[in-house]
Amino acid sequence: QVQLVESGGGLVQAGGSLRLSCAASRGIFSTVPMTWYRQAPGKQREWVASITYIGNTNYADSVKGRFTISRDNARMRMYLQMNRLKPEDTAIYYCAQGLTEGQGTQGNVPS
Repeated sequence: QVQLVESGGGLVQAGGSLRLSCAASRGIFSTVPMTWYRQAPGKQREWVASITYIGNTNYADSVKGRFTISRDNARMRMYLQMNRLKPEDTAIYYCAQGLTEGQGTQGNVPS
């Protein structure tokens, strides 16, 4: 079974950027779709973006045009470039492959 570890979260001012990484080990990576979710304090988990194994992408309306999902199959890595961050982007971000997800990485954008 794949293991996923997120990194790259932090504190950034509104309008700034963060780049999240998801490192996969074991299991299969290059031929399966991958997803980013997030969960803000007191809110339900929200789908953010997905990428197929050949690189087709989809985004939630709330992040479209600001976030970019990508992957490096050779390195078993997935990324989420987050630009023009807003306070409402504050959340724990999780990468996922099917029902398997990592422990999350926190992104904070103070208002």
